[in-house]
Amino acid sequence: MGIFNRKDTADTAAATAAAAAVSPDLAALTGEYTIDPAHSTIGFVARHAMVTNVKGKFLDFSGSLHLDGSDPSASTASLDIKMDSIDTGSADRDGHLKSADFFKTEEFPTMTFRSTKAEALGGDDYRITGDLEILGTTKSITIDLEFNGAAKDPFGNERVGFEGKAEILRSEWGLTWNAALETGGVLVSDKIKLNFDISAIRNA
Repeated sequence: MGIFNRKDTADTAAATAAAAAVSPDLAALTGEYTIDPAHSTIGFVARHAMVTNVKGKFLDFSGSLHLDGSDPSASTASLDIKMDSIDTGSADRDGHLKSADFFKTEEFPTMTFRSTKAEALGGDDYRITGDLEILGTTKSITIDLEFNGAAKDPFGNERVGFEGKAEILRSEWGLTWNAALETGGVLVSDKIKLNFDISAIRNA
């Protein structure tokens, strides 16, 4: 069972009863959490030269979650990602991504996400919608999440875990650089897949 109690919006009385019947375990997860960068990954995948995928991630980021064990719409998430920390396994490629052709990291050092809506889809599946800002442009994206569970680690920290995925078109944020291939097509895909593996610690 997921961390959020589902609500039957078609029946107010049933929704009220369901909220009142939240299990103690789920209700106990309600609170403020800080994302643990050492045990979390924010990554992306782009098609390269029409034939293979290039995978990358960001090494420097921070974020927070507010989880509500009875009402998913009251839950929120925020992320701040340092664009200069991009890592694709190639120093030359990373340098190009930081340049004026792509992220212009000197002018726009941070990418941000601020949630605007959270939903329970059933079981351990959730959906969060929010504003993603890149290069000073803000667009709405939707992230599908799976709740991986909650546990107390050996150091006494109360943790929750989520996996998430989303797809965006980079051109919508002004990321339009490309190069034509002799065989047709382009060097870098417009569609980018985003991947999230999040571990968050409950605030003391």
